[in-house]
Amino acid sequence: MAVTDGTVVWVGADHVGRALHPDAQIIDLAGAFVAPAFVDSHVHLTSTGLSLDGLDLAEVTDRESCLRALAAYCDRAPEGELIWGLGWDDSAWPIPGPPTTAEIDAIAGGRPVYLARIDEHSAAASSSLRALVDDLETLPGFDPDQPLTAEAHHQVRGRARALITPAAGARAARRALDDALAHGIVAVHENGGPDISGLGDFAALATIDHPVLIRRYWGQLATDADHARELMSATGADALGGDLFVDGAIGSHTAFLSSPYTDDPAGRGVNYIPAEAVLAHLRACTAAGVQAGFHIIGDAATDIVATALDTVVAEFGSAVVARCAHRVEHAEMVTRAQAASLAAAGVTASMQPLFDALWGGPGDLYEQRLGAERVAGMNDFAGLAREGVNLSFSSDSPVTSMRPWETIRAAAHHHDPESAVSPRAAFAACTRGGWRAGGVNDGVSGTLVPGAPAHYAVWDVDDLVVAASSPRVQRWSTDPRSGVPPLPDVSPGAALPRCLRTVSAGAVVYDTGALDAAETV
Repeated sequence: MAVTDGTVVWVGADHVGRALHPDAQIIDLAGAFVAPAFVDSHVHLTSTGLSLDGLDLAEVTDRESCLRALAAYCDRAPEGELIWGLGWDDSAWPIPGPPTTAEIDAIAGGRPVYLARIDEHSAAASSSLRALVDDLETLPGFDPDQPLTAEAHHQVRGRARALITPAAGARAARRALDDALAHGIVAVHENGGPDISGLGDFAALATIDHPVLIRRYWGQLATDADHARELMSATGADALGGDLFVDGAIGSHTAFLSSPYTDDPAGRGVNYIPAEAVLAHLRACTAAGVQAGFHIIGDAATDIVATALDTVVAEFGSAVVARCAHRVEHAEMVTRAQAASLAAAGVTASMQPLFDALWGGPGDLYEQRLGAERVAGMNDFAGLAREGVNLSFSSDSPVTSMRPWETIRAAAHHHDPESAVSPRAAFAACTRGGWRAGGVNDGVSGTLVPGAPAHYAVWDVDDLVVAASSPRVQRWSTDPRSGVPPLPDVSPGAALPRCLRTVSAGAVVYDTGALDAAETV
C-alpha cells in the first residue's frame, strides 16, 4: 500500500509498488496485520476519562464490595473533592440491591458523591450532592434513599458535573482519546446534551488538540428549521441527535415499553419526549438539512420514532430524508415493521453488541427485566441488516469500553445465533459504518483502496480466518483459494489483536515501538 499526502494512492503487489514509488519510505511490518482504523460512533469522552482514572465499579461483585471500593477511594482522594464513580450493576450481584444514600453518607461524610449505575440512567448520590438541587423531592424519579432516576437523576448529574473543573474535564477527555488511539480508533462521535454533560463540556471538546477526530452530537429538540439552525450555531454541534432521550435504559427500568416489566408489573418505563415533539424535531432537522437522531431502547420508544419517520418520509420524500443521514442510538427492541421504517428513511442504527454480551444471556439482566420471550428479539443485528438498515457498532463508552475487536466478537457471537452477523459484517459496521453514521458516504472512507483517507491500524494477530455468522449459512467461500480477505480470529477464547500502531491521514498517531526494528528507508 502506498500513501501520499494522507491518502491511499495505490494497493497491490510489492514489486509493482516499489517500481511506481522508488523514492518512498518503505515500512516493513514483519507480518503484522493492517486494516482500516475504527470509528466509535457513540461515546461520552469526559465520563470515559473519569472512569478510566477514577472510581471504576464495574468489577465489584456485591453491595458490600461496592461500598468498600468507595471507602478506599475516599481515603486517597483529595479532601472535599467530588467522588465520581461508575459501573455498578446490581443485576449481577448474588443479592440485588444498590448502594443507598445512607450507606454512602456513612462512608463519605459530607463529601459530594455520585455513583452512576452502569447504564448511566440512574445513580446513587450522597445527601450533600442531593442538597444542591432545589426541590429535588418534587421531581419524577426521586427516592429519599434509593438511586435516582428520570428528571431527579438528570438534575443531580448536572450538579455533579458542575463540580468538575474545566481542567479536570479536559484531562479526562484527553485520557479517553488516548485510550481510543491505543485501540485503533481514529474518530469518535461524542453524544452530549443538556441532560448529559452540559454545554460547557460539549464546547470544550471542540478546543482539544488531539489526533482523534471528534464529531459532536447535541441532544436538544428543535421546533422548526430556523430553531435547528440556531441550535447548530449556538452549540457548534455537528448534528442534533445522539442521546436525545425518547426513553431511558432497561437496567434502570426507564426504557419505555409497550407492556410492563416482568420484574415490575406496575411499570412500563419513562417516555421523556412525546410523539409530537419527536415528529417536530425530525421535520425541523430535515427541512434544515441537519442530521437528527434519538436514543431509543424500549419498543414503545422505537414505535414513536418509527411512526414519525414514516410521516416525514411521506412529507419530504425518502431521498430528501435519506440525505440527512438521520440515526438512532441503541435500537435494542425493534420489530420488523419498525426496521422497515428505519430503512425507508435511510437511518443508521448505532448499536452496542457488547450490551448483548453483558446482559443478553439466559438469566442475565434483560431476562430479569423483560422475560425470556422478549429477550429473544433484542439487538437483532442480522434482522435489521436484512431490512436494509445501516449498522454502525459502537461502545457507548464508558458503559462498555472502546474495544472494537471485542465488539466484533460480540456481534458475531450473539446469544441468539439468528441475530448474529458475520465477523466481516461486524468489522464493516465498526469502520465504514462508523463513517456513514457521521454522514460520510463517499464510498471509500473506512476502506484501504486508492482514494481513501489513509486511516489505518497495524495489529499483532495470532490467526487470520474467514468466518461467517453461522456454519449453516455462508455468504462467501471460506476456502483460502477463493481469495476472500481473512480477518483475525474473534471466536470465543481466541486471543484478540493487539494494536501496534495507529495512523490517521498518513500520520502515525499511536505507536508501541514494536515495529521500529523492521522499518527501513
